[in-house]
Amino acid sequence: SMASEESKAPSFFLLVFFSLSLVCCAGASNGAAATGDDAAMLLAIRASLVDTLGELRGWGSAPHCGWKGVRCDDRGAITGLDLAGLNLSGAVPDDVLGLSALTSVVLRGNAFAGELPAALVSIPTLRELDVSDNGFAGRFPAGLGSCASLAHFNSSGNNFVGPLPADLGNATELETLDVRGGFFSGTIPESYGRLRKLKFLGLAGNNLSGALPAVLFELTALEQIIIGYNEFTGPIPAAIGKLKNLRYLDMAIGGLEGPIPPELGRLPVLDTVFLYGNNIGGEIPKELGNLSSLVMLDLSENALTGAIPPELAQLAHLLLLNLMCNRLKGDVPAGVGELPRLEVLQLWNNSLTGPLPLSLGAAQPLQWLDVSTNALSGPVPAGLCGSGNLTGLILFNNAFTGPIPTSLATCSSLVRVRAHNNRLNGAVPTALGRLHRLDRLELAGNGLSGEIPDDLALSTSLSFIDLSRNRLRSALPPRILSIPTLQTFAAAGNELTGGVPDELGGCRALSALDLSGNRLSGAIPAGLASCQQLASLILRRNSLAGEIPRPFATMPALSVLDLSNNLLSGEIPSNLGSSPALEMLSVAHNNLTGPVPATGLLRTISPNDLAGNPGLCGGVLPPCTASAPRASASILRRSHVKHNVAVGWAIRISVALLVACGGALFLGLVLYRRRYVNGGGCCDDAVEDDGRSSSTAFQRLSFTDAQALACVKEDNIVGQQVKQEVGCDGIGAQNHKEST
Repeated sequence: SMASEESKAPSFFLLVFFSLSLVCCAGASNGAAATGDDAAMLLAIRASLVDTLGELRGWGSAPHCGWKGVRCDDRGAITGLDLAGLNLSGAVPDDVLGLSALTSVVLRGNAFAGELPAALVSIPTLRELDVSDNGFAGRFPAGLGSCASLAHFNSSGNNFVGPLPADLGNATELETLDVRGGFFSGTIPESYGRLRKLKFLGLAGNNLSGALPAVLFELTALEQIIIGYNEFTGPIPAAIGKLKNLRYLDMAIGGLEGPIPPELGRLPVLDTVFLYGNNIGGEIPKELGNLSSLVMLDLSENALTGAIPPELAQLAHLLLLNLMCNRLKGDVPAGVGELPRLEVLQLWNNSLTGPLPLSLGAAQPLQWLDVSTNALSGPVPAGLCGSGNLTGLILFNNAFTGPIPTSLATCSSLVRVRAHNNRLNGAVPTALGRLHRLDRLELAGNGLSGEIPDDLALSTSLSFIDLSRNRLRSALPPRILSIPTLQTFAAAGNELTGGVPDELGGCRALSALDLSGNRLSGAIPAGLASCQQLASLILRRNSLAGEIPRPFATMPALSVLDLSNNLLSGEIPSNLGSSPALEMLSVAHNNLTGPVPATGLLRTISPNDLAGNPGLCGGVLPPCTASAPRASASILRRSHVKHNVAVGWAIRISVALLVACGGALFLGLVLYRRRYVNGGGCCDDAVEDDGRSSSTAFQRLSFTDAQALACVKEDNIVGQQVKQEVGCDGIGAQNHKEST
C-alpha cells in the first residue's frame, strides 16, 4: 500500500499542476483577447476621425500601449486617451464605450464640431473629461452625473447653448467644473450645491443670469470662483465669508448690485478679487484690509461711494489696486504710498481730492500710475520712478501744481507721460528726448514756460507730442519734425516765434501738425509736402507770409488744411481743390488775390473759408470784375516793395498817387488788416477749446491710447495698459484701460 500511495502522489501533483496551467493559460488567453479588443476599438475610433496632419498614422504598427496619446495600466488595458492639440475632427464613435478601463479622455484643442457624442458622457469609469477649445455646439447631453468617479470636467471654449447640465450635481466627486467661454444660459442649477468637493468653478463668459444661489457659498472646498462676464444680478451673499479656502474670486462684468459684503474680509488665503464692471454700490468695506494674502484688488467700473479706506494700506502683498470709474471722494490715503509691492495704481475718474502721497513710488516697484480725471492737487511726487520701473504716468484732468519733477527725465522705463490739463508750471524738463522708450508726451493745458528743449528732437521713440496751451516761447527746435517715429506734433496756443521748421528729412510718419495760435512768421516750407502721411496741417492764427506752397496740392493724405488768419499772399494754387484726400480747407483772413479755382473742393467751399481776402474773386465768391485784377495787382506790387530796391522809388510814387486818388480805399485796407490780421476784432473770440478740434476726425491716424493698446485691465493685469479720457462705459472704458 505504501508503494501504491507513493505511485499516486506524482499523479496528484501532475493533476494539480495541469489544472493550474489550464487556469493560467485561460487567464492569459482572456487578457490577450481583451488587449486585442482594445487595439481593434482604437483602430475603429481612428477610422471615424479626420486626421489631416497624420498624427495617428503610427496606430496599428506596434503594441497599442505605445501608440500616440494612449495610456495603459500594468495589464495592458487602456486607461487614458490624450489626443489634445492634434487638429482632429470627425466623429467619436460608440466604440469608445468598449474601452472598459477608460478613466481619462482629453480632446482639448482640436477641430471637432457639431453636437457632443453621447458616448463621451456615458463612460461610467471616467475620472476626467476634457473637450475644451473645440467647436462643439448644441445642448450639452445629459449623462455625466452617472459617472460616479468623475473628478475633472472641462468643456470651455465651445459653443454649447441652453441650460447648464443639471445632472452634474450628482457627480459628487467633482473637483473641477469648467464651462467658460460658451453660450450657456439660464441660472446656476441648485443641484450644484451637492458638489462638496468642488475646488474650481469656471462659468465665465456665458449668458448666465439670475441671482447667485446661496448653496454656491456652502461649497467650502472652493479655491477658485471664476463666473464673470455673465449677466448675474442681485447682491453678493454674505455667506461668501464661509469659503475659507477661497484664493481667487472673479465676478467681473455683470449686473451685481448692493454693497460688497464685509464678510469678504474674512477669507485668510484670498489673493485675487475681481469685481469690476458691475453695479456694486456703497462704500468699500474697511474689512478688506484684513485680507493679508491679497495681491490683486480690482473694484473698478462700479458705483462705489465714500472714501478709500486707510485700512487698504495694510495689504502688504498688494501688487494691483484698481478703483477707477467709481464715485469715490476724499484723499488718497498716505499709506498707499507705503505699500511695499505696489506695481499698478489706478484711480482715474472719481472725485478724489488733495495731494498724492509724496512717498508714492519712492520705495515701491511702481510700474503704472493713473489718477486722471479727479480733483487732485499739490505737487507731483518726485520719487514716482524710484524703482526705475515706471512705464505709465497718467495725471491729466486734475489740478496738480508746481514743476514737473526733473527726476522723470532720467526714468528710462517711461513709455507714456500724460499730464495735460493741470496747473503745472516751470520748464519742460530737458533730456526727455533721450528716454529711448518714451512714446507719448502730453503736457498741454498747463502753465509751462521757457523753451521747448532741443533734445526732444533727438528722440527715436516719440510718436505723440502735445505741448499746446502753455506759455512756451522762443523758436521750435529745428529738427523737431524729423523724429522718425513722430505721428502727431501739437504746440498750439503758445507764444512761439520764428518759422515752421523746415528740416523734414525724417517726417515719414507725421500725420498731424498743429502750430496754430502762435507768433510764427516767414514762409510755409514747401518741404512739408514731402511728409507723405500728413493728414492734418493746422497753422492758423500766426503771421506766416509768402505764398501757399504749390506742392501741397499733390499731398496724398492731406485731409485738413487750415492756413487762416495769417499774412499769406499770391494766388490759391490752381489744383489745390483737387488734392487727393482734401476734405477741409480754410484760407480765410489772409492777403490772397486772384480768381478762386473752380476745381474739386473749391467748387463747393464755404465762402467763410475764403473770407477776409479782398483780392479773391470768382468761384463761390462774387465774379471777378475788370477792376478786381487791378486791385490785386496793386496789392502784389505793395507786397514786393520790401524786396525790389531797383524799382522802389517807382512803386512808392505809385502808392503815393494811389493814396492821393483813393485814400478811402487804402484806409479801408489798413483798418481791415489791423482788425483781422493783427489780432483785433471778432476773430479773438474764436478761442480753441483744446487746440485739436480741427483734427478730431483724424485722431485715428495717430492711434489714441485706447486704440493702440486696446482698454490697464489689459488682458494681463500687471501689464495692463490704460484708457483714453472717454468715460467709464462700454468700449471707451476698455480703451482707456488699454491705452492711457
